[in-house]
This record gives sequence, C-alpha cells and structure tokens, in this order.
Amino acid sequence: MTSLARRERAALCDTALREGPDAPTLCDPWDVRHLVCHLLVRERSPIAAAGIGISALAGRTERAMAALEGKDFAELVARLRRPPAFPYAVPGLDPLLNTLEFWTHHEDIRRARADWQPRRLDDHDESTIWSFLRVAGRGMARGTGVPVRIDWHGRTLTLRRGDDPVVVRGLPSELALVLQGRQRVAVAEYDGPAEAVERVRHADLGV
Repeated sequence: MTSLARRERAALCDTALREGPDAPTLCDPWDVRHLVCHLLVRERSPIAAAGIGISALAGRTERAMAALEGKDFAELVARLRRPPAFPYAVPGLDPLLNTLEFWTHHEDIRRARADWQPRRLDDHDESTIWSFLRVAGRGMARGTGVPVRIDWHGRTLTLRRGDDPVVVRGLPSELALVLQGRQRVAVAEYDGPAEAVERVRHADLGV
C-alpha cells in the first residue's frame, strides 16, 4: 500500500498544477510557486534548507528558493513529484519526514480557496497521523503556553500538563493542522478556560 506521505505528495502536485503557480496559499505571502520551491529546497538542498529551522540562515534558504522560482512551473512540480532516492531509500524515512509536511502543505493550497471543503481521510490514514502526533505533538504544542490535551473519539493525548487544560477535539488530520499553526481553517472544537482557549486558537505554532 502506498504510504500517506507518497499519496499526499502526488495529490499536492496535482492540486498545484490545477490551481496554478500564482494561486494563494495559507503560507502568506507565498503563492503556490513559492511553496513548491520551498518543498524542493527542503529535500534537495540540505545546506540551503538549514535556514528553514535556523533563522540566522534564512537568507540562504531564500536565495535557493529564488534560484528556482524563474524555472518552468510544470517542471518544478514534476521534480517535486519524484522524491530523491537519498535519503528516502532508507526504509521508513519518507513517511517519518514527509507525512505531516505534505498533508499540511497540500491543505495550505486547498484551504486558501474561498470555497474549500474538508477532505475525509480513511481510518487508516487518520491513525497514521495520530501516531505522529503521539510522537511529535508535545513539541508542536510548546508555543501554546497553556496546558493542552487533544482528543479523537475518546482517545486522548496530553501535550502540555497542567490544571484546566484546553481540550482540542477533532480528527487527527485536523488536529495536525491546529498544531501546525492553521487554527483558523482547522475543523476542531475547543473546550476549556476562555482565556486559555483564545491563546491556543491564536498561538504561533508550527515552523
């Protein structure tokens, strides 16, 4: 069975071509072309990609993206569609590095449209995302600054301990969007002290 990471990569590429290079994304001010270039630099230029997580090196990443932006858009998307053999030939590495990345960025394109509708993933894919939240969710929730618990049909994860936590309920795919800073478009419910809920709703999360 093709992994969710591979399927979301292909679906993102299809959506990028359909929407076109100048279409908006949730990663404002990036358009679809900028987002595709970001993804290419991330996985094909490791030295330049260091600026994604290290602000002091951000200029290096921006220059690498700028070098791609003038190229034919269809060719950029075709290149993104074919993941490099290294390092993804290592078993399990592609899903580990790319499941949340491609799910989130695909939705960045889809949900930038005024008429977007949520997609429904099957239970297996939702379980896959839940497993990643079990591992990475605590780190993703650090920026909330308040106790946080997530809930999927009674399955719960405490991401930040403390009294009176904010409980965020929804499908794992939507909870992943919350924890990646896409709260305004994520389909989720929030319960807890009003001030804490507002902090979670407006926290600067993700990378």
